[in-house]
Amino acid sequence: MEQAVDHTKRTGTRYGMLALVFVNVVINYLDRSNLAVAASSLSKELDLSPVQLGLIFSAFGWSYASLQIPGGLLADRFGPRILYAFCLITWSLATVFQGFVRGFVSLFSLRLATGAFEAPSYPINNRVVTSWFPDHERASAIAMYVSGQFIGLAFLTPVLVMLQVHIGWKGLFITTGVIGLVWGVVWYLLYRDPLDHAEVNQAELDYIEAGGGVINRNKPVASGASVWQWNNLRQVFSSKTLWGVYIGQFSVNAMLWFFLTWFPTYLVKYRGLDFIKSGYLASVPFLAACAGLLLSGFVSDRLVCNGTSVSVARKAPIIIGLFLSVSIIGANYTNETYLIIFFMAMAFFGSGMALISWVFVSVLSPKHLIGLTGGVFNFMGNLASIVVPIVIGFLAREGDFKPALVFIGALGLVGACSYIFLVGKIERVVTRTVTL
Repeated sequence: MEQAVDHTKRTGTRYGMLALVFVNVVINYLDRSNLAVAASSLSKELDLSPVQLGLIFSAFGWSYASLQIPGGLLADRFGPRILYAFCLITWSLATVFQGFVRGFVSLFSLRLATGAFEAPSYPINNRVVTSWFPDHERASAIAMYVSGQFIGLAFLTPVLVMLQVHIGWKGLFITTGVIGLVWGVVWYLLYRDPLDHAEVNQAELDYIEAGGGVINRNKPVASGASVWQWNNLRQVFSSKTLWGVYIGQFSVNAMLWFFLTWFPTYLVKYRGLDFIKSGYLASVPFLAACAGLLLSGFVSDRLVCNGTSVSVARKAPIIIGLFLSVSIIGANYTNETYLIIFFMAMAFFGSGMALISWVFVSVLSPKHLIGLTGGVFNFMGNLASIVVPIVIGFLAREGDFKPALVFIGALGLVGACSYIFLVGKIERVVTRTVTL
């Protein structure tokens, strides 16, 4: 028997769907960062050099980045419910198997598999938010789900450290993988698209669509032809504005991937901190990043609601954040633990501010190519997940980590300049016929 729905007052079903995406992101980043927690112990047991460890840190990025465009196309072709459940279960299986590795090759291969199966996740996240939220709520919604990566890591990094202390790095991988397997089933049971959800009413659907939400896009297209055309790929590579946000996203992700890979090793090996103590201190920059992200998202949306131009409201927090991220270099000039953590937290706070950049995929991309644009955007950004861990491994191979921090800080400056000089007026890219 169907429940009566009050059609005069809009429902808030979109917030429930956002909560599901938030949990997806927490699990997503647990399975990306568990290697960073295990690295110190794992590298000793498997006899891995800093260069080998850098390569393993980057393995996730090789497959994740290279499959972003196919992942975006899949997000345009299939609904989030089935595709996300598939991704959650498969990447979680790869995580479980990492608990049984015996050397460099097997661990490298499984990290490649994890990256491959996680590849569609952020294009799907953006699809969900674009479908469920109007434009003026979009930055806040993105900030809320992206904050999952920081809130989860801030509060769960000490838990992961204690898990490794008590059950070892193998148990750490198995435990985090099993969590994802269970959640993949929960996601499939609970998530629905806007037009299919039993608890959403017409008032909420009208509110979303009137505000620019693309609720009809969640229906799989009848044919993939409109998505798989080469002209569509040219569209998302031919805009100077899009190139500006692509380069900016590379810079934002450079900071993120330092913290997801080398940061715990930096504290333990290069700063001589106790392993358990480092687990608690490592949570501070993640909390700072979360604060920066939420502040940026809500301030940006408030500016839009108050009549500030979209260009200023969306770009200003990102530019300010990227400039703040350069402060990571300050850690090179102190040996005081609290100052090291301060500079790390300040830099990650700035990087967190810049992570509302996903809003540009929603407001710039052609309406029928949101998944593809998101895939390209995430591909360009996640090239940092390949480049940064490897470059840091080489820069730190002689035991000096200072050049690595200069490298990360300089990329923040590049990103700020990209938004200042390349990203122009914020308006949706118009689809046009491209001739050879």
